[in-house]
Amino acid sequence: MEWLLQLPVLFFSVIFHEFAHGYTAYRRGDDTAYLSGRLSFSPLPHIDPVGTILLPVICAAMHFPMIGWAKPVPVNPYRMHDPRKDMAMVALSGPLSNITLALLSALAFKLLTFGFIGGDLAYTLLKLTGFAVVINLLLAVFNLIPIFPLDGSQVALGLLKGRALEIYEKHLPYGFYIIMGLVVTGLLQRLMQPLLNLAMLLVYPIMGAF
Repeated sequence: MEWLLQLPVLFFSVIFHEFAHGYTAYRRGDDTAYLSGRLSFSPLPHIDPVGTILLPVICAAMHFPMIGWAKPVPVNPYRMHDPRKDMAMVALSGPLSNITLALLSALAFKLLTFGFIGGDLAYTLLKLTGFAVVINLLLAVFNLIPIFPLDGSQVALGLLKGRALEIYEKHLPYGFYIIMGLVVTGLLQRLMQPLLNLAMLLVYPIMGAF
């Protein structure tokens, strides 16, 4: 029944992720997300049938930690100051928001170990903050994979030039199918696990695990 704690954490984390995209775009000159009502922490405007519902269900069925995404915020790069550079910054802000939540959750976990709260509530909150650390690190690692439409692809599009960019762009129409293929075959877990382990090693000292 751990999914009862994991799902609320996942929902909030992906919503915060998309909010970060929209807010960064707004700061860079594009108010499309703001005008569309997406600069909100209400879950309803952000629910994506695949990323917010189907993918978490698949992850739960395969006993894989919860990952997913919310409905992408609308962004108009041509309203930004420097479309190529700013789009990369907008994309990167999502994973960075999850890294921030992971660090804050690790700090909350550490504070709970001091014993200010006892009993079953303390145990539940420890599990909740522990899940928040893992889920947000997973979201950060997952979204930084450079496969369209994940954030890593927009970062790559902002960095690559010339022939390398032309070759990379050829995968864009097939990116979603590549991602789902990686999920269903279990290759996504093999790809992400070493990176997640490294991220957890960096966060463990904050949690007091060492």
